[in-house]
Amino acid sequence: MEHTVVRCAEGHVFSTSSFPMQQLGPGRLGPGRLIRCPRCARLRHAVPVTALKR
Repeated sequence: MEHTVVRCAEGHVFSTSSFPMQQLGPGRLGPGRLIRCPRCARLRHAVPVTALKR
């Protein structure tokens, strides 16, 4: 099972095994999804964390 690292609207970074509708891509519905954050225990808008290039 593949994990996706995401950041919620509050700034918490965590890993999730299910990122709803990930296969549709950012061009179709945008990069964000509504998922429950394990840190603040609320439904939050979350986006995948991209690796920063130096």
